[in-house]
Amino acid sequence: MKKQLIFPTVLGMFILLSIGAVAETNPFSVSGYGIINYANFDWELDPNRRAAIDVERFVVAPKYRINDTIRLEAEIEFEHGGTGSTMEFDKFEEFGEFEMEIEKGGEIIVEKLAAVFSIQPTLNFRVGHIIVPVGLVSKRHRPQHYFTTTRPEAETHLIPTIWHETGVEIFGTLGALKYQAQIINGLDSTGFSSRHWIVRGHQLRFETVNAEAPAFVGRLDYAFHDNATVGISGYYGDTAANRPKPDVDFDAHVGIVSFHGFYEVNAVKVRGLFLWGMLENADRLSKVNRTLSNNLNVKRTPIGSSALGWSVEAGYDVLSFFKTAKASSHVLDLFARYDYYDTMASVEGSRFDNPRWERSTWTFGINYHAHSQLVFKSHYSLRRLATKDKNKENTFAVGLGFQY
Repeated sequence: MKKQLIFPTVLGMFILLSIGAVAETNPFSVSGYGIINYANFDWELDPNRRAAIDVERFVVAPKYRINDTIRLEAEIEFEHGGTGSTMEFDKFEEFGEFEMEIEKGGEIIVEKLAAVFSIQPTLNFRVGHIIVPVGLVSKRHRPQHYFTTTRPEAETHLIPTIWHETGVEIFGTLGALKYQAQIINGLDSTGFSSRHWIVRGHQLRFETVNAEAPAFVGRLDYAFHDNATVGISGYYGDTAANRPKPDVDFDAHVGIVSFHGFYEVNAVKVRGLFLWGMLENADRLSKVNRTLSNNLNVKRTPIGSSALGWSVEAGYDVLSFFKTAKASSHVLDLFARYDYYDTMASVEGSRFDNPRWERSTWTFGINYHAHSQLVFKSHYSLRRLATKDKNKENTFAVGLGFQY
């Protein structure tokens, strides 16, 4: 019954806000984005992997201005075309067995639902369900913000994206410097795994979120140009107290630091990220997670005590050589990208450091922006695993992205 009511309710709100946004004086406004992708795979470890089409996401982001000081903001994401559950065939985890698992399929997620209090440029507050500003994707996650059809893999395999939690935030601007500081609910370590490190520790499996242990987040960004920024962000919090059951008697703090930046001036676009993280008592946590119930739908695989990833991409608008006033809105970016990430960069105790989870990828492609709000994407990626045999994973992909 709940799922039957969700879509018409959200659709009705979207239509109402869209109509209201027509009037200039109306306090309502709405924006958003979406992307649809096709991928064809040539993977040595999975030679029968089938080509796939994914309505990856459609996002509606309404805002309502109460007065000059207070506004309400939300971000609602439709993932993979709707709601329900899907089957996933995962042959690479779960102790090396071939297993079928029930995973979340299409779903509707509230990524943001908060009240914002604008006091002055240097001091503002946000309270509610908010975006966790760690890494580059947290700030730049629309299709126009990255070249590949899917979000940058080095970052998305190490931390949740888009990462959203409930808490309070203070933020502001000091000249060219922007800052954010948050206290939010922490991660759940039952979801950690070899393949994705802490990504699935983001608490989405239950109707409510455990908030026994908070986490602390900070971010600084320095803009040395209107379209060029460098920054640092970090996260620290205990993940043991937020497990579904009190089944551990030790701490499991996660610490993350990220250095990130982008330069998008004239025809040149360059973006980069370096991210490192550590997990306290990873060996003891791996032993406990191995005995978790199948009903939790978690991987139960060994967890790295640290993870590491970095990436850099560069593109150039080749139409800039031929641009006229009439064609100035068209952009054709040729790009190259490199990702390196290891979700088991180091291990504790007797844990096996599986070389499969050390990955590097070269990606080459084209982005055609028919309009600043519409982009056609294509790329060919060559991923290599650190294993000696069957270590090639090549993917061709095309996509359509838009924002409004």
